[in-house]
Amino acid sequence: MKKYIVRLSNEEREQLEAIIKKGKSAAYKITHAQILLKADANGPDWTDARIAEAFSVITNTVAGVRQRMVEQGLEAALNRKKQERPSKYPKFDGEAEAHLVALGCSSPPEGHARWTFRLLADKVVELEIVESVSHETVRQTLKKIPLNRT
Repeated sequence: MKKYIVRLSNEEREQLEAIIKKGKSAAYKITHAQILLKADANGPDWTDARIAEAFSVITNTVAGVRQRMVEQGLEAALNRKKQERPSKYPKFDGEAEAHLVALGCSSPPEGHARWTFRLLADKVVELEIVESVSHETVRQTLKKIPLNRT
């Protein structure tokens, strides 16, 4: 027996059909709209297993979309659930970022004409600003900061 019974209003049904028909939304959003339409107790009322098979998702996805629809409404059901905590924390916090920028604006090490991302990465680890960092992370961090080094 299903714990969360989805009952769509005519307005909600039209909104979901419009999302599918346009096809301009993210793929997951279109899939969630299709799931909700097939799960509608006032409509097809498919089982979770049948919906999962039809749209190539797992039954937990169907159950989660159903649950969010009943508990939080249509918008929550259409969109992905937000992460409770990020899977990766940023290497540079504000203070470490400031040290990196200051280092990048300082004179390069002896024997080098300018700072490279690899030199900066090695130096911030050497100075124990961060435990470890790749040159690519240094590049991405500096890229988002508007610098005028003239």
